[in-house]
Amino acid sequence: MTFDAFEGEDSVNPPPNLKLVAGNSNQPLASAISELLNVPLTKSHVETFADKEIFVEIHENVRGQDCFIIQSTSFPANDNLMELLVLIDCLKRASANRITAVIPYFGYARQDRKPKPRTPITAKLVANLIERAGADRVLTLDLHAGQIQGFFDIPTDNLYAAPVIVHDIRRRFSTDNLMVVSPDAGGVVRARELANRLQVPIAICNKWREAPGKASIMSVIGDVRGKRCILIDDIVDSGGTLVSAAQELFNDGAIEVDAYITHGVLSGGAVTKIRNSKINSLVITDTIIPTEVVRAARNVDVLSIAPLLAKAILRTSRERSVSGLFDSD
Repeated sequence: MTFDAFEGEDSVNPPPNLKLVAGNSNQPLASAISELLNVPLTKSHVETFADKEIFVEIHENVRGQDCFIIQSTSFPANDNLMELLVLIDCLKRASANRITAVIPYFGYARQDRKPKPRTPITAKLVANLIERAGADRVLTLDLHAGQIQGFFDIPTDNLYAAPVIVHDIRRRFSTDNLMVVSPDAGGVVRARELANRLQVPIAICNKWREAPGKASIMSVIGDVRGKRCILIDDIVDSGGTLVSAAQELFNDGAIEVDAYITHGVLSGGAVTKIRNSKINSLVITDTIIPTEVVRAARNVDVLSIAPLLAKAILRTSRERSVSGLFDSD
């Protein structure tokens, strides 16, 4: 771990009242952020009783401090969400001056609307819970839907992994015959943003069903013949859409397909499915702690998002603009 990500105004000289509190969802990421900022993790104890109740105790004085809780609400989503809420309440009752919930992966984000009658909007419910628990602001990364920021009535910063992804793509590939591809219509805005940063063309995979109960049909909008394609999305869960998109791109003449996804949920047999697919490599970030299966997969790589989050935490604590992190690559 180096401090190469911190230069000039982002040099590591953190405010004396900055406190980092790590939940249990992703201790390696919290430790990496702590090392980059040269701020030790606040001593705390999280205990789960026999009936799965969560108990939290902070072993340091946080009165009047600027506290950042680092906790993804990934698997087990409900346990990690409840732990986040208890940590917020604990710091609030300990008289912290400001509490920022740093949620690298915001669980329940895919339930951001009512797709059919009598269904919940659970992303809004989670936002309400975090706010009512006592959080003063939220810092998250690549929300599944940008409008989720509006579910909160407290300041919410939605960071983007694009600068980290762009840097890695430029390191690995020439942009001469590169094409960015959205695996579905919903990710077009994200893909276009990445394509603009790389100054390469864009294509879109379009999937639909001709009738209920019939298999999905996928087609590619755009000429990918002879191109090295980069699939880009925010979440990979079962991997089905990604694998189907890669196969269709090869059917249309692509010479290689790689994928960059911010949040590697990778549930069930997703890693095996991707390992046996046409995808040359899948690159995810460490917003969700990689499992042993992910780490062992030959074609799955993990990028650290710690420098980006550390910079955002530092700027927030210094009351400086976070959007400036994305002005250039």
